[in-house]
Amino acid sequence: MQISNEIVLRPRFSQALDINQNKVLELFENAKNSQNAIKINILDSHVFLKIPIAHQHFWSPQLNLEVLKTNQASCTIKGLFGPSPTVWTLFMFFHFMTASLFLGFGIWTYTNWSLDTEFTRPLVLMFKMMYGIEMALN
Repeated sequence: MQISNEIVLRPRFSQALDINQNKVLELFENAKNSQNAIKINILDSHVFLKIPIAHQHFWSPQLNLEVLKTNQASCTIKGLFGPSPTVWTLFMFFHFMTASLFLGFGIWTYTNWSLDTEFTRPLVLMFKMMYGIEMALN
């Protein structure tokens, strides 16, 4: 499996196995019952691996696996690393709100400018948003 140097927020992978799909799911079921270090949920051919709630932090990742049947004797596991869906939704919501506010201030600035009224307040708010984002990233 080749790894690139680019930053990926939710890395994905695929691994072919020479084991039957049912055997792989059975191995995950056995691991689920024999240990407590990782919380394992199995739903049909999907396996969800999470850190137990007692050890979880806000940004704790989880691994979602899908066991796909290739033929009778082999299968493919497709995986996705990422934050919990709740955190991912919150992350996307904040980005959407930031972009919406910036566009709103831009429309407000253009409207005031085209009506020949005072437009410095919305323009200053746009620049403050850019400065705030700049400071948050550093």
